[in-house]
Amino acid sequence: MRKIGLLFAGQGAQTVGMGKDLVDQYSIAAEMGVRADVLLGRGLTVVMWSGPLDELTKTSNCQPALFLHGLMCLAILRELTGDFPIEAAAGLSLGEMTAHAAAGSLDFETGLKLVQHRGELMDEACAATVGGMAAMIGADENSVRLLAADEDVDIANINSPGQIVISGELAKVEAAIGVAREYGVRRATMLNVAGAYHSRLMDSAYQKLGAILQSAEIQAPQFAVFSNVTGEEVRTPEEIRRTLQDQVTGTVRWADCMEGMLDRGCDLFVELGPGGVLASLLQRIRKGTEVFTVSGVASAFKCADRLRVI
Repeated sequence: MRKIGLLFAGQGAQTVGMGKDLVDQYSIAAEMGVRADVLLGRGLTVVMWSGPLDELTKTSNCQPALFLHGLMCLAILRELTGDFPIEAAAGLSLGEMTAHAAAGSLDFETGLKLVQHRGELMDEACAATVGGMAAMIGADENSVRLLAADEDVDIANINSPGQIVISGELAKVEAAIGVAREYGVRRATMLNVAGAYHSRLMDSAYQKLGAILQSAEIQAPQFAVFSNVTGEEVRTPEEIRRTLQDQVTGTVRWADCMEGMLDRGCDLFVELGPGGVLASLLQRIRKGTEVFTVSGVASAFKCADRLRVI
């Protein structure tokens, strides 16, 4: 029996028009879009489908947009297949909240509003600091950790072997890029982001989101969900609250999440969201793993055809 793992996209995957074909062809997706707009009290779906891209890219827009789109894709896939068994899930950064919504840890309303708060709080933190992020390609984790310590920046993401992201004050990140080759980094590239996500510069968002999470209704997940900050399965509402808060300033250990899902026996993965980045990272971690990316109707049909015969 194949074991299916779900992967949910993170910030940066957003594209104008995402989910529009789902809404045009499936009433369940259309209803989710209307409900999201009502719950948020604004036209999120208008920004998703009409842009402009710089408006969609704002953290307070792209985070709830990707949350909604990921759950739309899952709903359509379930409708096409008559549902299917799920072994485990993980989501990159904000995608972890989408994974928890898929697993029933968060209901749709709670999850959407948490993601909205998260995006707004991170926007506030970005506005109050001058931060940046950079990808370090081709070096091992220990070398990048030494670089980060020497240049006083943080490790934001460990995405796959040889792909690590640093985050912090902009001047310090730029300085780290300048000396990166001395630490064995093959290529260092500044990322086009609004601030220093997953670093100490997000502390104000960390504190405020923690208070919001304490009052949020959270249940134990119906299937395994892997935490970004531990790379391990979370089982209780208390663990979920703690890890979702810690993730705001902590390192996203994505490679560990993938290894954990693979060790659990997941051998067919479905990435829900645009871009295909997570599918690509998975291939770097375990080449040859079967993975589908579902972002619209055509890709949902292709994936559903495969799921029906497992």
